[in-house]
Amino acid sequence: MTATELAVSGVTLTAGAHRLVRDVSLTAGAGEVVGLVGPNGSGKSSLLRAVYRVLRPASGEVRVDGADAWALPVRQVARTVAAVVQEAGADFDLTVREVVAMGRTPHKRLLDGDTAEDARLIEWALDAVDAVELAGRPFDQLSGGERQRVLIARALAQQPSLLVLDEPTNHLDIRHQLDVLGALRRLPATVLVALHDLNLAAYYCDRLYVLDGGVITASGPPVEVLTPGLLAEVYGVASEVTVHPRTGAPQVTFLPSEVVRPV
Repeated sequence: MTATELAVSGVTLTAGAHRLVRDVSLTAGAGEVVGLVGPNGSGKSSLLRAVYRVLRPASGEVRVDGADAWALPVRQVARTVAAVVQEAGADFDLTVREVVAMGRTPHKRLLDGDTAEDARLIEWALDAVDAVELAGRPFDQLSGGERQRVLIARALAQQPSLLVLDEPTNHLDIRHQLDVLGALRRLPATVLVALHDLNLAAYYCDRLYVLDGGVITASGPPVEVLTPGLLAEVYGVASEVTVHPRTGAPQVTFLPSEVVRPV
């Protein structure tokens, strides 16, 4: 697994007459963890779909290591980019190990069996998301959180140079949120991830892009982006932002309206 550079330049996405994102540009350097944050409906998922080639831009371009991602052969894209989406998709009639092994498919020829290296990577991916004990269980009998961990493991087994994740901590308990994001942080790959939890984004991401109404409203290191003023503007809520004494990362506390309202 190696890291790649991602450059999104002036991308506009539409659905019929509706504009999903407008003139969005962002970069993710090799090995960076870059976060997308913003309220529901701000365009995060749509933008990610353009990166992993599900939603073609109406204008602008997505480049991976300088090459137009939408012009690359399908097999090359499958070896380079892995995606974990919010929807778990169909119920696979497979065991967990078999689902994770699907991540090795882009690296095989038709009818090739698993090699010792495939087996090693499958075990490593399962271990990275604390799913080794699930390996023999039917995927369609798992809880939502267990499925999410397995799908992340499948993406890890793919050994991509660019990993794109849409709310990967949804359905996960606190321990597994930390385990999964910690594993992503340690990968020798580039990661573009949409997150709702701003404190997780502040700790695990090198840089953040804030989407609101389909446009980028702020970008930079978390300490520069996550300010009470920006959070009030984008999320419409009052907050306090402090520096965590142990991690040194910004820590956001949202304030209920009855606390903010003058007595």
